[in-house]
Amino acid sequence: MKKTFALSMIGALMATTVPLGAETLRWARAGDALTLDPHAQNEGPTHTIRHQMYEPLIIRDVTGAFEPALATDWAPKEDDPTVWVFNLREGVKFHDGADFTAEDVVFSFERAKQPNSDMKELINSITEVRAVDDYTVEMVTEGPNPILPANLTNLFIMDKGWAEANDTAEVQDFEGGEITYATTNANGTGPYKLQSREPDVRTVMTINEEYWGRDQFPMEVTEIVYTPIQNPATRVAAMLSGEIDFLQDMPVQDLERVENGDGLTVKQAPQNRVIFFGLNMGPDDIEGDNVDGKNPLSDVRVRKAMSMAINRDAIQQVVMRGQSIPAGMIAPPFVNGWTAEMDAESSTDIEGAKALMEEAGYGDGFSIRLDCPNDRYINDEAICQAAVGMLGQIGVTVNLDAKPKAQHFPLISDGGTDFYMLGWGVPTYDSEYIFNFLVHGRESDIGTWNATGYDNDDLDARIKALASNTDLEARDAEIAAIWRVVQDEALYIPIHHQVLNWGMAEKFGIEVDPEDQPKVKKFTVN
Repeated sequence: MKKTFALSMIGALMATTVPLGAETLRWARAGDALTLDPHAQNEGPTHTIRHQMYEPLIIRDVTGAFEPALATDWAPKEDDPTVWVFNLREGVKFHDGADFTAEDVVFSFERAKQPNSDMKELINSITEVRAVDDYTVEMVTEGPNPILPANLTNLFIMDKGWAEANDTAEVQDFEGGEITYATTNANGTGPYKLQSREPDVRTVMTINEEYWGRDQFPMEVTEIVYTPIQNPATRVAAMLSGEIDFLQDMPVQDLERVENGDGLTVKQAPQNRVIFFGLNMGPDDIEGDNVDGKNPLSDVRVRKAMSMAINRDAIQQVVMRGQSIPAGMIAPPFVNGWTAEMDAESSTDIEGAKALMEEAGYGDGFSIRLDCPNDRYINDEAICQAAVGMLGQIGVTVNLDAKPKAQHFPLISDGGTDFYMLGWGVPTYDSEYIFNFLVHGRESDIGTWNATGYDNDDLDARIKALASNTDLEARDAEIAAIWRVVQDEALYIPIHHQVLNWGMAEKFGIEVDPEDQPKVKKFTVN
């Protein structure tokens, strides 16, 4: 059956026709974009596909430095630090030929603040976005916000007229299963235009001949054929047979095979992403366990015991084949607020964990369901399988439920899971992003990925105050203090920092992006 599926997938790839003279990039990874709606989901692979067609005001290069996109420059207003001024790029057109103006920026930011938007945490300090003229935008923040630009690198700009004409001015209700015109159609200013979209099957994009950056970037790829291939063996088979040119989500067990493949190479770099388990500690009782009338996860001793049961070194060596870095906090080393000391705080101690379980009244253990994706992170299901055995050593019987990310993520955002895997990248390179999404208590516009049930009013106020703290030394001290609470409360069980391995045909040149977001306009072709 697996062989038949692999052959059919490769056949589908071969069936794609290539125009004469075109340089096609056949690109694959484990999962598809969840949606093309620019503001519906804040998820890495989803952003990656959209980055080819839509653009933000600012992006980052592979070093993490800011790079102008639809804004040419930006700065706080000289006489008012609560106002940021963005000068926009002139002469830019959307794919349908409409002019890009400040009106589209205002519309896009107002849209991104809607209840269904998964981007609203990034801009919740903005109280007003106003067009000064066609190519100048002012953003007013609730108090000075020194790191506002860092929050905008995945905030895509839509054409207001196109959105309104196609009844998609409202953000798609992704969790509710809504399908809108923006779900499978796109009209951005980006280097590639959408030609066809079959979710979970294939997305085809072709070069935007009118792109403003034609002379600034290589733009040597003229067509992109993106194919999600969930099965690892099938992905590698397609790579080795030459049916795909570029592979993300490389199975770590096959790195050497691909590296030694004819005309192939593997490029590697640390990723700005950490993998961890979340624990629903908030309710007095939970559904996913076998303990009546109590929630074992509400006891910090149980949470710490579960963390102590995880052997991160074994996961690194056996599951990840050395392609991970054990983690002790849910911040990647790229991020302001990360420290080597906190990242070394997680250690394996089975006897110590058993003692904590006994002290908490769970010496006989309990059972619980672990929700895990099987097409999002590198070896995600295999990591969860390893954790099942490790937790069993301290009496925690884990029932693993692995499913595609499209079904897994709504469990987290809708509060339908008590024990779950999540990975988190930090495009702002600042801890405030982590706190806003994962630590602040869940409200309509903040804490939307915090499924732990943790809610600390004092800590919430301190998190919100970070956005307007212009004393960067004092702000860093407050970030460190908030991390101390997160660590002591054991809100999450950190597992490891991911390492990226990109497999590609040697004729294509690109540096590995720590965000795992390749920009195809920068690819070169030898």
